Amino acid sequence: MSEPANTVPAAAENLRIVLVGTQHPGNIGAAARAMKTMGLTKLVLVAPVKVPDGNTHAMAAGADDLIEAAPVHASLQDAVADCRWVLGCTARSRRVQLEELHPRDAAQRAVLATASGPVAIVFGRERTGLENEELQLCHAAVHIPSDPAFSSLNLAAAVQVVSYELRCALLGDAVARPEGMRTAPPGSQAATHAELEGLFGQLAEALEQIDFHKGRAPESAMRKLRRLYLRANLDHADIRLLRGVLADTQRMARLALDAGQHE
Repeated sequence: MSEPANTVPAAAENLRIVLVGTQHPGNIGAAARAMKTMGLTKLVLVAPVKVPDGNTHAMAAGADDLIEAAPVHASLQDAVADCRWVLGCTARSRRVQLEELHPRDAAQRAVLATASGPVAIVFGRERTGLENEELQLCHAAVHIPSDPAFSSLNLAAAVQVVSYELRCALLGDAVARPEGMRTAPPGSQAATHAELEGLFGQLAEALEQIDFHKGRAPESAMRKLRRLYLRANLDHADIRLLRGVLADTQRMARLALDAGQHE
């Protein structure tokens, strides 16, 4: 299969493999090797338990350049702040209800989404995977349909499966949006992850100020609202409009509170 001129490198530059809380340095190297065999070069580390060492480079088997160039972030939120689309790889269903994608479908949508900016595919810890709070930062989940009788994949194997599907999507023709797709790839003006998190922070504050929760725990409502807005694939203008509405809501709430205090 021939590679379309310039198409594969340009799209691959916007594909980011993010490893969160990796416990064994050798797994970082093995993941980097899996990536490089499929033409992916953007490796990002989030709070690894141990920094890359000799075992990392031994397992990389020639993919040392990916490790040396990999930025290290303290949190997943920082690592994906400039991303337009974020996919979280998870082995099982969680309380965080995300659209669950087959790796092939996820790869095709991810490649389409690179037209609007960086796309992150996030892998969690070897034993426990991604935490619910980290999955909440994702637009959708990726599940590798392994044999239920022996379903455990090591980190590098999971990265290899997804990297292979990304390679196939990069080399293939552009895919049309499947009918009925809930989580479509973002458009060219898609909001960054940092912009979305700013909106969610302001929304949480505004809901508190207007006593929306009425004494109930806010976590459930915020999870549902996050899913709603993430599915909408908001752009820069959408974010400005919504934050303007929230700002006026907050201003009116403060005025009402001040009036009540002066009665």
